[in-house]
Amino acid sequence: MIAAASSGTTGPTRLTRTMRPDAVPFLEAAAGRPAPHTPVWFMRQAGRSLPEYRAMRGEGSILDAIKRPDIAAEITLQPVRRYGVDAAVLFSDIVVPAHAVGFGIDIAPGTGPVCAEPLRTVADLDRLPELDAAGHTPYVLETVALLARELPVTVPLLAFAGAPFTVGSYLIEGRPSRTYEHTKQMMHRQPELWDSVMRRLGQHAVESISGQLDHGAKAFQLFDSWAGALSRADYDRFVLPYSTAVFEGVAARHPHAPGIHFGIGCDHLLESMVAAGPSVLGLDWRTPIAAARHRMGSDLIVQGNLDPALVLAGTEVASAGTRAVLADNGAHPGHIFNLGHGVQPNTDPDVLAAIVDLVHTMTASTP
Repeated sequence: MIAAASSGTTGPTRLTRTMRPDAVPFLEAAAGRPAPHTPVWFMRQAGRSLPEYRAMRGEGSILDAIKRPDIAAEITLQPVRRYGVDAAVLFSDIVVPAHAVGFGIDIAPGTGPVCAEPLRTVADLDRLPELDAAGHTPYVLETVALLARELPVTVPLLAFAGAPFTVGSYLIEGRPSRTYEHTKQMMHRQPELWDSVMRRLGQHAVESISGQLDHGAKAFQLFDSWAGALSRADYDRFVLPYSTAVFEGVAARHPHAPGIHFGIGCDHLLESMVAAGPSVLGLDWRTPIAAARHRMGSDLIVQGNLDPALVLAGTEVASAGTRAVLADNGAHPGHIFNLGHGVQPNTDPDVLAAIVDLVHTMTASTP
């Protein structure tokens, strides 16, 4: 239970909370329970903006670094040390399963996932066999096991995978797209092929996430980054069943692991994304937290949602935005603070550190 006491200032009220003495802030908030403070982590916190990341990774494909457990584990730990965040997110990528099974997808610097031979026909499914996490991605599981030993017990490791639609769009288009023309054509012209692709990628997501949870991760996020490109009708028909199957598949193997569902530009899809079965709904910066709870219920547990552009504007602007997000949450215990999208490469790490300190300070509980 929580009891709010008026602070007399703009922003969230300070709370008197009843909580377990061994509370892990992220896991408590993900369950909607009172935590010692609002937990914070940042999407893409592992790497990108940190100078120590750039120094360690060097040249070459990100996929090469992911295949080295010592490097991948160290990159995952760097933001935990620098920022004091409440969760570590595995240094990996959503196309790792498709790459590992031999489909022929890579990550081009400055472009993103690319494949020379996109998935357009039934025959192309032969290049996308089912994933065996231990057989195809032993390096990922070794990295997770290393991190499970190294991380403090109060900082859980987050597993993740790409949702079938978003990963499928890369495989079908052959590269990042603005129109998703080939993807949408397959949905409507080749529904049986679409179903086969989504089922196969759903199996990849369940197997990949479950493998990470088997080796020490405590929660997971399903990234459906580009689902916002769809209408609600198309999402419900062509995407929702397969995302639901992922959450159900993971829950069958790990019933106590909270799952987060996140996409960009998905305000019109949020009710459907909740229906897929996540524990936590990730919001981008466009949807106010209070508005989401008004639409989907006061008990909605959310993650988000500071605009990443405000972080680029410096500490003063980012701090004001952080206070606004906390005020929007209204001292609700079911809140995980994050950006409304990933950390940009040119982000000043000191600004992110200031955000973490501010959230922790403003939401610290009183006995």
